[in-house]
Amino acid sequence: MRAPLCLLLLVAHAVDMLALNRRKKQVGTGLGGNCTGCIICSEENGCSTCQQRLFLFIRREGIRQYGKCLHDCPPGYFGIRGQEVNRCKKCGATCESCFSQDFCIRCKRQFYLYKGKCLPTCPPGTLAHQNTRECQGECELGPWGGWSPCIYNGKICGSAWGLETRVREAGRAGHEETATCQVLSESRKCPIQRPCPG
Repeated sequence: MRAPLCLLLLVAHAVDMLALNRRKKQVGTGLGGNCTGCIICSEENGCSTCQQRLFLFIRREGIRQYGKCLHDCPPGYFGIRGQEVNRCKKCGATCESCFSQDFCIRCKRQFYLYKGKCLPTCPPGTLAHQNTRECQGECELGPWGGWSPCIYNGKICGSAWGLETRVREAGRAGHEETATCQVLSESRKCPIQRPCPG
């Protein structure tokens, strides 16, 4: 009775050791990194499958490739979530960082950002902002409007000095987006010489 029990324990221990050894091979250290966050990993190629919320970043060196699981994709890459795997994909050639393949957030040194695209020069009607490397719309000032009625303490009558105001609206050159352009106004003193009714 003891011999079969000992034999059973020995087989169970061997199966456990075999499974542990297989897991160690799957979660190896890889090339100059580790397999943190990996589900499947090998020493030769690193991660090939990541845990659910992580992105698989594949670095290529010549004909070799090495996978690593990351919380966020590195600069120059953006994350694509899929049903089976989340991957890091390279931004366009002119982008330094991007939100997707077609929408840049920051451009490489010799390009300017305009509406998510990296361009060699800013389009007409925009100016290059050198610090941010972005194209910003030029504001064109419209003509001054007429003067408002002369007002003192909310009244347009009486005999006192009041203020009258006029506005000069700014619009974007060739664009409908006027929200970022500043509206200018000016005021001046004016005499009120009109009797108030009653």
